[in-house]
Amino acid sequence: MTKRDGKASDHLLTQAAATPQDELVAGLSGHPESIHTQALLAQVLERANLQRALKQVRQNKGAPGIDGMTVDELPEYLRHHWLGIRAQLEAGSYQPQPVKRVDIPKPDGKTRPLGIPTVLDRFIQQAIAQVVSAQWEPHFHPHSYGFRPQRSAHQAIREVQSCIRQGYGWVVDMDLQAFFDRVNHDRLMVRLKRHCPDRALLRLINRYLNAGVRVGETLEPTRMGVPQGGPLSPVLANVVLDELDWELHRRGHRFARYADDCNILVRSKRAGKRVMAGVTRFVSNSLRLTVNPLKSAVDQPKNRKFLGFTVSRNGAKLKVADKAIEKLKNRVRELTRRTRGKRIDAVVAELRKALLGWKAYFGITEVLSPLRDIDKWVRRKLRCYLWKQWGPSGYRELRKRGVSVREAWNTSKSAHGPWRLSKTPALAQALPLRFFTNLGLPTLAPR
Repeated sequence: MTKRDGKASDHLLTQAAATPQDELVAGLSGHPESIHTQALLAQVLERANLQRALKQVRQNKGAPGIDGMTVDELPEYLRHHWLGIRAQLEAGSYQPQPVKRVDIPKPDGKTRPLGIPTVLDRFIQQAIAQVVSAQWEPHFHPHSYGFRPQRSAHQAIREVQSCIRQGYGWVVDMDLQAFFDRVNHDRLMVRLKRHCPDRALLRLINRYLNAGVRVGETLEPTRMGVPQGGPLSPVLANVVLDELDWELHRRGHRFARYADDCNILVRSKRAGKRVMAGVTRFVSNSLRLTVNPLKSAVDQPKNRKFLGFTVSRNGAKLKVADKAIEKLKNRVRELTRRTRGKRIDAVVAELRKALLGWKAYFGITEVLSPLRDIDKWVRRKLRCYLWKQWGPSGYRELRKRGVSVREAWNTSKSAHGPWRLSKTPALAQALPLRFFTNLGLPTLAPR
């Protein structure tokens, strides 16, 4: 956000917050309702809440919705239109725009539908989400870790690991089939009302749920589900699944949940099958959702993955799951593709960003051998990349870096391809670890 945009938005939101209280609490009929029932909508429209929402939307960036407006254009748009939009929100006449449907590729080759709201609706949703989250936060179960302040995926993983080490050696790994697409609106609104008893705010949220989806030139209705991609969806997902959390608590189960990923820890396979059957019935009958039988299982934790991690066979040490490693390798392959034609320092700079981001999440792993293997593999990919770039001057480049005449000659005249040669002593000597370290290439495993 530029300094000018920031001041413009501050001025706008200051003006908006100056609206008299009796106007803030006006309902759809135009008659003032009680402060109690309208207090939450007033909190959504408070200057400080709106400023925090605007800052968050700017930080999150993201693609434009169906109107084409970018995040950078939002402050100027608000400066000219916010007072009118605010009046519509207060009167209950604001109509959210449909979300833009895009399909995001998944590692298994399938796609996941994502709904992109307009940046204006992302701003309003963020302001709503902040208030709804604050209302519900004291009531959420302590073993719910997703999309909550001061909670993280790492805490969920540690909770599962702790249960395993206490003798709970079997896991009920539950996957909810197309969860975000199948949430029942009526049940969600009834549950949401428990800690958000504000009729105007509930009507606004309901309008977002029913705003529809634009697929190409076609507008499709959304009679169920909370489209992934908007700031409000994670909070509403927690509201829905909070019912599952407390049911598991009532039954005395040990578990950890992060969004729609849930692991229940039990002491035996027999207990696990019983729990799976009982929880599946509850999810179907009470939540009106479906447990995916193809992706759910009762198994030993070492054979399952949770949030990108699994555990070792001995000692239940945290270990990066094979799929997470393969996903990183695919990204490295993309960045070190030999036909890119980029300088090695530019390639390393891109790799550095990708590797440090990966390490920030997976760095808590306790089994380090896979990370050491990846470090060696990445350096080999870079040696292969450079050898291909050197081309006919390979012999000269090797000699320049201290390789003997014989080794340089045998390597440069070899009939083997770049990948095979990237593992030769000549390339290891010419391009040692310190060469890549000096370029800024990080290592995943601690030295």
